[in-house]
Amino acid sequence: MATKLYVGNLAWATTADTLKDAFSQVGNVLSSVVMTDKMTGRSRGFGFVEVEDANAEKTIEMFNGKEVDGRKITVNVARPPSERPPRRF
Repeated sequence: MATKLYVGNLAWATTADTLKDAFSQVGNVLSSVVMTDKMTGRSRGFGFVEVEDANAEKTIEMFNGKEVDGRKITVNVARPPSERPPRRF
């Protein structure tokens, strides 16, 4: 199985490949994505990395607070959409 990790406070220049390269230090990265604005295509400053369950806790410990592309990132287990508070418009 795999665990999806939230990665926040990313630099605007950080790409999915940058995340994959960085996180592969711990183990196999199954997927990586940086979320972008639909209108501008610019990074929204966060993304997700999917790692093997066995490496999830180690990955969080190693990367939470670590600097990637000049910014200290936040890493934790991603929450399913149903657990997020409702959006306000």
